[in-house]
Amino acid sequence: MLTSAPRSLMLSTPEETASLAARFGAALRPGDVLLLSGSIGAGKTHFARALIKSLLLVEEDVPSPTFTLVQVYDSTRGEIWHADLYRLSTADEAIELGLTEAFESAICLIEWPDRLGTLAPPNALHLAFATTEEDDARTLTLTPGDGWAPRLSELLA
Repeated sequence: MLTSAPRSLMLSTPEETASLAARFGAALRPGDVLLLSGSIGAGKTHFARALIKSLLLVEEDVPSPTFTLVQVYDSTRGEIWHADLYRLSTADEAIELGLTEAFESAICLIEWPDRLGTLAPPNALHLAFATTEEDDARTLTLTPGDGWAPRLSELLA
């Protein structure tokens, strides 16, 4: 159940998006789930990649998990699972990937979260990215799940 009204931000440049991602990364802890939605090219993977890179113990390439479905990283804040569920046909496939277990013990960044159906955790933070008329600008709408409202207020202050 969502506990607070959505908040929208304008991200004018890819660098601004990466900076926000790094701020989020610094505040995340195991059990946090970010659900990243938006059309292809809206900025989901750019945000996830910047967040992951900001927390890596050792610098490494952070590819899109489009074909692997899930990439797992060791970070300064514990394990990070980055999943792209675009190619899933049922929510049961997310269980087979181990995502429901990861929701409890890892930081999870989930692209195309609509594929989760009812498996989406109630404590997830929903991030909806949208393109704008300006080439590099994006609108980001954040909808906090259970427990996120106070944390979100701090992050966006």
